[in-house]
Amino acid sequence: MLNDSELATLRKRFKRDAAFLMQTATSSDEDEKSQEEKDAKPLPRINRHSVFWIVASVSVTYYVDFIHNIMENDDVKSWWFNVGLVLLGICLSLAMFCIVYLEWFKGIQHYDQEYPAIPPITTAAFIAASCSFNIALWPVWSIFTPLILFTQFMGVVMFISLLG
Repeated sequence: MLNDSELATLRKRFKRDAAFLMQTATSSDEDEKSQEEKDAKPLPRINRHSVFWIVASVSVTYYVDFIHNIMENDDVKSWWFNVGLVLLGICLSLAMFCIVYLEWFKGIQHYDQEYPAIPPITTAAFIAASCSFNIALWPVWSIFTPLILFTQFMGVVMFISLLG
């Protein structure tokens, strides 16, 4: 067992560590307040990040002749493409339900708390849609398909963020 001097040393160390933890806790509270102040200040809509992804998406659309390849290329697996369109439609419908109906009309800001099943269903539908699109378009662009689709996705997301 421990003798009295070792116990005293241990108590002093715990007190010192507790004091250090208390100082850290108060400084983290100040960091949280400054984070809240940062959140209160609106971020600019147009920034380099969003402009980059929009320009990249437009460039990819132009250089790989995206629309023409999807519409007229015989290598596209139409069954997988149609499944991807249906899943993407489900995903977008749920997103529009949340944004337009719940947030704008009903005024529910935290719709994920009111309807907890919507975020996982939307996420699963989007992941399944992206897999379907990758399978459908793999014969057209092979290894570049995920990169092309990701660039398109980011461009659309950044464009929508500029609208809202």
